[in-house]
Amino acid sequence: MLRISDIKLGTDDTESDLRKKVLKLLGVKNVKSFEISKKSIDARKKPDIHYVYSVDVETDNEEYYAKKIKNSQIVKKKTYEFPKCGKIDKPVVIVGTGPAGLMCGLTLAQNGYKVILLERGKCVEERMKDVEAFWEAGFLNPESNVQFGEGGAGTFSDGKLTTGIKDFRIRKVLEEFHKHGAPKEILYYSKPHVGTDNLSKMVASIRSEIRKLGGEVRFSNKLVNVKTDNGEICGAVVESDSGEYVIETNNIVLAIGHSARDTFLMLQNRNIAMEQKSFSVGARIEHSQEMINKSQYGKAYKKLPAADYKMAVHLESGRGVYTFCMCPGGRVVASASEDGGVVTNGMSYFARDGKNANSALLVNVTPSDFKTDDPLAGMYFQREIEQRAFEVGGKNYNAPCQRVGDFLGTESNSEYTVEPTYKPNVTWVNLDEVFPKFITDSMREGIVLMDNKLHGFADNGAVITGPETRSSSPVRIIRDKKTMQSNIKGLYPCGEGAGYAGGIMSAAVDGIKTAEMVAINNGRGKNEQ
Repeated sequence: MLRISDIKLGTDDTESDLRKKVLKLLGVKNVKSFEISKKSIDARKKPDIHYVYSVDVETDNEEYYAKKIKNSQIVKKKTYEFPKCGKIDKPVVIVGTGPAGLMCGLTLAQNGYKVILLERGKCVEERMKDVEAFWEAGFLNPESNVQFGEGGAGTFSDGKLTTGIKDFRIRKVLEEFHKHGAPKEILYYSKPHVGTDNLSKMVASIRSEIRKLGGEVRFSNKLVNVKTDNGEICGAVVESDSGEYVIETNNIVLAIGHSARDTFLMLQNRNIAMEQKSFSVGARIEHSQEMINKSQYGKAYKKLPAADYKMAVHLESGRGVYTFCMCPGGRVVASASEDGGVVTNGMSYFARDGKNANSALLVNVTPSDFKTDDPLAGMYFQREIEQRAFEVGGKNYNAPCQRVGDFLGTESNSEYTVEPTYKPNVTWVNLDEVFPKFITDSMREGIVLMDNKLHGFADNGAVITGPETRSSSPVRIIRDKKTMQSNIKGLYPCGEGAGYAGGIMSAAVDGIKTAEMVAINNGRGKNEQ
């Protein structure tokens, strides 16, 4: 296969034009196969904004063309291979059906292992009804919401599939997502996203395949305890609508997500090794999407998809402030999972066609910020902010909200006065009533510095809605680097909630890695582990 890279096309050009350009480079009328391997937008030098492609072609004399054509090379496409291991007599229990749990369960099921996936929330179809009821009227179901239910918290997001990790399993994840309904462009776009509308269909399709392969997916079934024998897992204690029961198993995968606070407490009571970890707290900042487009693309903005951004600044205090999970054309959503607490997040549909852009504006929080060595100190810190936001919001899970101009103490006049998208509603307040001083001070300084990178970020008419407290887990369930097991043999901390991932892709990859280790560890003798 010949890969030709750095092919530039204008914003008005089509994929048909791309094919013609490649054939002209080769000097041929046709090729055996033609596939886009990468597509990105280069907006570094306005107004010279263009698309950049890499394509894979199969043709005769590929070695000759690799030498002749600039930025071309011979590539061999690799396929994912699961390690060959022995059988596992008892089912593998996977707790949680977010990206980590689903990919762990799917990978094991595809390779002949019996899996039982436990999800404390509901299937995605029922879950979406509960979420809509919360957004429209403030009726919170603590077991079925933006945090809990099939697909995990990422189901109600922009569905970004970008990641900073380098891992050969990424291709496996993308191919599975496409197979189950994600658009084909995720296989080659430099900043792929799925959108909430596609994510909901995708996770339901993965569930269907797991069941067809002989696996089980049990909704409204919550892990409430683990059974051990001589320091090894021997059972999962589960609570369901019909009562409590035990699944006999020697392998439990904890893909529990970052909001399973009662599960963290249970694990702490069972002396499962955990530690504090750094995480972040902040709010959602909303701008006009048109303003972001103009700032990023200039005059060409109408010809291009909704623009995004990603920024980070370091303050004199040593704190870091950064944007996270930016949602072009999206909305800010109510994401609480506990009575009496307000939490925000952002989401977009695949079309990204809403009037507003939003992003988390986060300040890093480290273990040094706490006066205790309790592994769950960060969790309590999050909860305190959420409960204060609920009190300040006034009623019905209204979210505290403030204009950027008022937050910064500048004039509030603006060409782009943004209307908050958060539902059920917002309450206009001073955000200093919600956050500790070091959070608001850092956010203010961060906004001003980021405006130097993206003109208009500190626009007076933008709005800040908070708090965003669930961007990542505040705790890490410690696992052995070699076997990926906790201090209890057969217990596998996995994904974002356990502290080993930071988004859909890295969580999904960690799910596959965990599946591999479950199989490998059970194929070894006891003296080998």
